[in-house]
Amino acid sequence: GATPGLLSKLIWLPWLGRGAGGGSVQAGGPVLAPLAYGRGRRCSQAGTGREAWLHLVALNAPLSGSMRGIRGADFQCFQQARAVGLTGTFRAFLSSRLQDLYSIVRRADRSGVPIVNLWDEVLFNNWEALFSGTEAQFRAGVRILSFDGRDVLRDSAWPQKNVWHGSDAKGRRLTESYCETWRTDDSVVTGQASSLGSGKLLEQKVSSCRNAFIVLCIENSFMTSSKK
Repeated sequence: GATPGLLSKLIWLPWLGRGAGGGSVQAGGPVLAPLAYGRGRRCSQAGTGREAWLHLVALNAPLSGSMRGIRGADFQCFQQARAVGLTGTFRAFLSSRLQDLYSIVRRADRSGVPIVNLWDEVLFNNWEALFSGTEAQFRAGVRILSFDGRDVLRDSAWPQKNVWHGSDAKGRRLTESYCETWRTDDSVVTGQASSLGSGKLLEQKVSSCRNAFIVLCIENSFMTSSKK
């Protein structure tokens, strides 16, 4: 199919310049501003009949195993989601000392809500499908996209096409393989990763924490109203 284009909306932006006499003058005008969503995106917002799905999106740059811990990774997910107008709660797709990957998504949303990419293309039928014994094989032909809309498998910003996860195939934490709770990039310490080229997110690949790999973020609950 056609590559989704960018939607646009008209917004009013102030413009400040100088008049002929040197004084300041201010005017305004409508500017066509692109939105970071694909043409097929269903643009309903929280509280207005939004369809149920959970987004799985990559951070805009690769990271080594030194992420300032799980809180540091979670905060980057939060910041980058907000920057493109995604208002759900996003958490890093990682197991850590007190967290198993499979438990990140709210229990009520694990079986009935599709997992989609930034453009709402379905990657998995539900969260539980990731841990069903396939090493999280995602749907063929559907891209893993970053928050700024790039295909991480093809974009040169991610030279190593691997995803950090720190988990076994069932989404349970591997305490000997999560870069010391995602706080070190020591070359002799290891973290569990998956080769994105395999089409799997939970392939079992032991990798040096010095590597800079893809970090994914998962929307952890489907909420029909936003919390302050």
